Amino acid sequence: MRTEGRRESTNVEDRRRVSGRAMGLGGGLIGLIVVIVFTLLGGDPRQAAKLVEGLEQGQGRQAPAGDQQFSPAEQEMARFVRVVLADTEDVWNELFNQRGAGYREPTLVLFTQRVQSACGFASAATGPFYCPLDQKVYLDLSFFDEMEQRFKAPGDFARAYVVAHEIGHHVQNLLGITDQVHAQQGQLNKVEYNRLSVRLELQADYLAGVWAHHAQKNWQILEPNDIKEALNAAAAIGDDRLQRQTQGYVVPESFTHGTSEQRVEWFYKGLQSGDMAGGNTFEVRDL
Repeated sequence: MRTEGRRESTNVEDRRRVSGRAMGLGGGLIGLIVVIVFTLLGGDPRQAAKLVEGLEQGQGRQAPAGDQQFSPAEQEMARFVRVVLADTEDVWNELFNQRGAGYREPTLVLFTQRVQSACGFASAATGPFYCPLDQKVYLDLSFFDEMEQRFKAPGDFARAYVVAHEIGHHVQNLLGITDQVHAQQGQLNKVEYNRLSVRLELQADYLAGVWAHHAQKNWQILEPNDIKEALNAAAAIGDDRLQRQTQGYVVPESFTHGTSEQRVEWFYKGLQSGDMAGGNTFEVRDL
């Protein structure tokens, strides 16, 4: 994927400089108040200190600049993500403008190991995710290493597909689709809601393909084998393949993202058409 000399997005919040021991709860002052109140109520101040420490470890503190240096490879990967995010901004601004609507650009949060979002606390094991409550995408760059080593899905365009998929969720949120799906959660049983979730994820794959279509049309970003890399990545994180890897068998009723075949199919449909309105997975029967 061609990224040299390309614009980098400024909508990136870098939380990678996070210490293992967090301040949490708004800082040391509030922690001190907790200790004092606990003691006044007859508790052991040492136990209060342990309580504060435990709470702090789940929050994460921004370390002073210079506490941690990033390797050239890490710096380059962060630059790559900023370029891809900038491309998504340009494409979706253009497509929303064509619809007579404004595109609200999301923020991408880089983190290490764990992060707090408006949707709750998450670890790197969660993988990249989008939180509709704060309209931010969360990404631990180590996921790209996992893609290459565990999922056998290397390549820069495979990584770009991951970012574009999460931005696809942001597009769904702006269009009101996410709220419509989430509103069904209390009305459907788990299996039925999982099926809706699959449709939501496949539509995000389609929208990632739409982005790739227009990015190629506008800036000729693709190099040989790039499409193959993205399709391989889509296949690698299908529910069926992941379940076979982790538990040795497949439970279709528990799928939440779609099979490898479905994910490849919908990304490729978006790539071919470039039509923002053409990926209504919710109207497809027997999906």
